[in-house]
Amino acid sequence: MITLFALGACTDRTDAPYVKDVPESTTKTSVLTITARDRNGAGNFTSARAEAPRYFNNTISIPPIHKAGDIELSYREPDPEKVFVIADQKPLSGAAGFTRELRSALTQKTKVNREVVIYVHGYNSSYTDGVFRAAQLQNDLSVPGVMVNYSWPSAANPLGYSHDRDSVLFARDGFQDALELIRDSTDAPILLVAHSMGAFLVMEGLRQIEIANPGWSEKALSGIVLVAPDISLDVFRQQASRFDSLPQPFAIFTSQKDPALKLSARVNAVDARLGNLADPLELADLPVTLIDVTQFSARGVDRHFVPGTSPALIALLRRSLEIETAFRSDASGRSGLIPGAAISVRKATQLVLSPGLVRAN
Repeated sequence: MITLFALGACTDRTDAPYVKDVPESTTKTSVLTITARDRNGAGNFTSARAEAPRYFNNTISIPPIHKAGDIELSYREPDPEKVFVIADQKPLSGAAGFTRELRSALTQKTKVNREVVIYVHGYNSSYTDGVFRAAQLQNDLSVPGVMVNYSWPSAANPLGYSHDRDSVLFARDGFQDALELIRDSTDAPILLVAHSMGAFLVMEGLRQIEIANPGWSEKALSGIVLVAPDISLDVFRQQASRFDSLPQPFAIFTSQKDPALKLSARVNAVDARLGNLADPLELADLPVTLIDVTQFSARGVDRHFVPGTSPALIALLRRSLEIETAFRSDASGRSGLIPGAAISVRKATQLVLSPGLVRAN
């Protein structure tokens, strides 16, 4: 493990693969980005923490050979026929420029698809990692709304765990500002999707908002999805206690085969993290939906991001008719996961509600 970490630390992932002229055979998708990262002399975003946010509209080119769950990547002479590349990175003139771009993107959607999906990356992620993952999720899961990537200053280095934890704390105010800017820019619903340590940032940012403006999250958000959250259970409970009411749906993807969270538990001298919770009854009193995807954590899958990297699970999540038993419709007609439930995702039987784990309301 130490050898693998050392080899990973040798890779500089700040030098983003840009290719301006991409063939028509590629798929282009736009990812609006707010970042708290600073730039180096070459113009690439680094792990340095910026004094003020920057705003961009990235055009990501996805290769025609793309397979669901993969982010095909090369930092040396990237070929857009084979790998993801950034085809364009349009700087936006501050918060006002971002607002105009967001509103313009929403007007191009049908009314039912006017939703803002904010993706927050996790530990050991570069700027490029974040925008590529956001583009991949939008493409593979057929996300209908406008995708926004929030890029906090991770070290993009497997040895940078402490740096990343500090960067999350540094980014809290900026993330709060970003959420409030998006909410003030449009009345479109906002769905938050956060991975790993990004979930810690999401919960900390929302906690700050709730302290200052109780009830904001429930009014502004259409849902929260935490994928493999790297948060201790007691910290998560303390964060959740600040909410007047947790937004719904509130889904947490967990896996018992997540090596990154096992290592995080050791580093933090605890038994487990929220993302590899063994006993869902520990959260039975909270209106959250636990989704166990352990059975999809096979070889060839990034076991720290199973919902976005397992082709089988991606196909399952897209087949909404086959998972309708795990969904409900509220008065507005919007679907949501059942609060207070634990769901085991199985290859043979799809989504199965575990008996006795639905919280009494």
